[in-house]
Amino acid sequence: MFKNLTLYRIGPDWSATVEHMEAVLQAARFVECGATQEKSVGWIEPRGEQHGALVESVGGQRILKLRIETRSVPASVVKRKAQEQIDHIEATTGRKPGKRETRDIRDDARLALLPMAFTKESSVQVWIDPPSNLLMTDAGSQAKTDDVITALVNALPGLPLTLLQTTVSPQAAMTQWLSAGSPDDWPPRLSVERECELKSNDEEKSVVRFTRHNLLNDEIRHHVAQGKLPVKLALSWDGRVSFVLTEALQLRKIGFLEGVFEGAGADQEGGFDADVAIATGELARLIPDLIDALGGELPASAAASAG
Repeated sequence: MFKNLTLYRIGPDWSATVEHMEAVLQAARFVECGATQEKSVGWIEPRGEQHGALVESVGGQRILKLRIETRSVPASVVKRKAQEQIDHIEATTGRKPGKRETRDIRDDARLALLPMAFTKESSVQVWIDPPSNLLMTDAGSQAKTDDVITALVNALPGLPLTLLQTTVSPQAAMTQWLSAGSPDDWPPRLSVERECELKSNDEEKSVVRFTRHNLLNDEIRHHVAQGKLPVKLALSWDGRVSFVLTEALQLRKIGFLEGVFEGAGADQEGGFDADVAIATGELARLIPDLIDALGGELPASAAASAG
């Protein structure tokens, strides 16, 4: 259900109800791009039912879904179209358009071509865990994360969000785990798996990637000793969830291991509720263990100073 998670701390004074969120998100429902519109962002039904609820509450967990639609024309096509107009002006008037006029010609060319361009759609899930005051986005890129946070803040004025930060940085912790001589030195319920990416901080920025590789060996420790530090590390939690931890405290490539989803509902509605309940139930237990493994959460005042 979730493939990626970026973690945000919700301020303690925010307590919007599901009903309030539903009402304000209705005003920001997704509308398809107009003929000359390059981007449209809005909320859609997480359950996938037309005209359904925009905020789903399952077991006290809230699920939202943002749709992002973009329409773009390749720069090479715009340039070619604009050049045709520029050549026509030169041929008929004998003058060459200046920089400002050339820029206007290119803008006009892009607007003329936009109605013929294909659109691309993507969706990002948002999970709000009220008991822990956490908000998680399932965005696979920084650009989509920015779109989600902007849409949330615009739709829910007063929603206080800060990136969750830990006392020990993920990179420092991953370095320690890879340098360990035995699995006994790993944090409780977390295991290092068989994938990592190491990067040096020197001018060369050299990168070493290991896939399907035993990471508890002298070769890895040698790379770390030479200054190549982990930026990604595959982990598993309690034999139930696998993921890749990044240096920015993001969880990527989340996978639920064999047996976790056994017995989930088969019909569409029951399947959605069951998937949400199981996924959020597992991840809501994983996240505190991960935070503990990183030395606990950095206090809000210290996090603000670090930011």
